[in-house]
Amino acid sequence: MSTVRRVAVVLAAAGTALALAACGPTEDGASGGAGGPAASPSTSAAPPRPVTPSKPSKPSKPSATPGGSASGGGGGSSADYDVFPCSTHDVTFTATLAEPTTGSYLLKITNKGSKACRALGHPVVTFGDLDGQATARGEAPGIEEALRLEPGASAYAGLMGGAKDGTGRTVHTIAMTMNTESDLEQTPLTASTPGLYVSDKTSVTPWMDNVEDALSL
Repeated sequence: MSTVRRVAVVLAAAGTALALAACGPTEDGASGGAGGPAASPSTSAAPPRPVTPSKPSKPSKPSATPGGSASGGGGGSSADYDVFPCSTHDVTFTATLAEPTTGSYLLKITNKGSKACRALGHPVVTFGDLDGQATARGEAPGIEEALRLEPGASAYAGLMGGAKDGTGRTVHTIAMTMNTESDLEQTPLTASTPGLYVSDKTSVTPWMDNVEDALSL
């Protein structure tokens, strides 16, 4: 091959190389292959946050009614649970002759306070300087059924005397305290009872809401 022809072949090869370089990056380089720049890794998604189980809600407390009962509950009303027994601090007291032949007296108490109270059982009646007290006559209701006295309301009991048989004594005053079923100290309330004959037959009825029942037991 002549020198001129070799030079022509070399120039042709050089031109081909230049033409390929001008065409830009190779397919491998464009796709991030071995000849091109490495593709930046895509940002991975953050791992899901663990779900914290919600705490079970506390059951709501039933609201209390003014009387002490809880709304939403069953059974009867408990509105009277806060009504306490009447004591001599809560009432006024009188004794009136009801039956002259037997010397029986009508006892009356009136709630002088601003709140209701309960007249429990029988009044506790004593006689002047005599020992002992009047015997309970008739059956009294339980605490829950005891007579409720609103402010200004009254209750009645009958103090039953007896014939003067020579076994007793005549007294002119009595003293009364209320049954509270507790050790509450009370100041006895006194009333005048002229000519009351007291013997072991003298008795007193439970508190009633009317005069007729109080004197008929």
